[in-house]
Amino acid sequence: MNLEAILNALLFPAVGALAGALAGVFARSVVLPRMARVAERTDNKLDDIILGAGRGPVVLWAVLLGLYIGITFAGYEQNIIEAIRRPLLAVVIMSVSWTLASVVSAMIKLPQGPSGAVPSARILSTAAQASVLAVGFLVALQTLGVSVTPILTALGVGGLAVGLALQDTLANLFAGFHILVSGQLRPGDFIELESGAKGFVEDITWRNTTIRQLPNNLLIIPNAKLSQSITINYTLPETQQSMLVPVGVSYDDDLEHVERVTIEVARTIQADVEGAVRDFEPVTRYNEFADSSINFNVIMRAEQYTNMFLMRHEFVKRLHERYRAEGISIPYPQRTVHLNTVPPAAPEAP
Repeated sequence: MNLEAILNALLFPAVGALAGALAGVFARSVVLPRMARVAERTDNKLDDIILGAGRGPVVLWAVLLGLYIGITFAGYEQNIIEAIRRPLLAVVIMSVSWTLASVVSAMIKLPQGPSGAVPSARILSTAAQASVLAVGFLVALQTLGVSVTPILTALGVGGLAVGLALQDTLANLFAGFHILVSGQLRPGDFIELESGAKGFVEDITWRNTTIRQLPNNLLIIPNAKLSQSITINYTLPETQQSMLVPVGVSYDDDLEHVERVTIEVARTIQADVEGAVRDFEPVTRYNEFADSSINFNVIMRAEQYTNMFLMRHEFVKRLHERYRAEGISIPYPQRTVHLNTVPPAAPEAP
């Protein structure tokens, strides 16, 4: 091989790689930011995710493309071109798989639901990333001429042994998938466990479910235990919750008057307090002749479970003040005891 052929063999790939690098930097610095600004004005988030994921590997793709074009024009023999093409294609496949995994993960992490307020669980995004990368890795090996059949066979045999050794871990993993697929428990939901613990579902991972309780501490429970627990979901089928406030009044009070005054106070709560359902009409229902009072429930409605605390707080204050102004009494616990007195026996005569 003469000197000119050697220079051509080195020059064309180098020029192609350099030109590709310059084109990739230009695309990442100028083209993609302008496209991102256009994508921000659309309601669809998919274009933003794709452009964001493509900013990283675009330079690598441009360099590999320029290098391949340079090798093609360098006059290499076909077997040499094929030997170089396979590793380049394998690198492209892995980088595309990585980018696609990032896109799929970002799409899964987008808030779900009609209002976009329910975040997705990490277990789904992790599983999607692992699946895409595994497929990309197998395709890259196939491109390099490596047979993937023995690998899949070895994974099948080894997977059986691993499954027997990691029964608890796999039980939590599949329980997490079952919880999500059932759709009865989602990140962002406010739930109550049969133990009495309450809180918002923060995340569902491959092993645990994290619940943020109202005092702002975290409760971590294995997925297998959560799937077997009796759970109340205060977010489904809708976030609005009825709130019952028990009240008792004296037997001497006019119940019609009591009902009218109580409804007026409850209406102010529905109209004024943050988190109350504005168009809900509160009701009262008498239910018990108790020892010291006639008891009834006041039924109001909150936008979500945690709004009940402020509503109940304001209702108790306003109702107490209004009852005092209207002369309605809330009796203390009391009980009337009737004693059957027997006169003492007369003394016997001596």
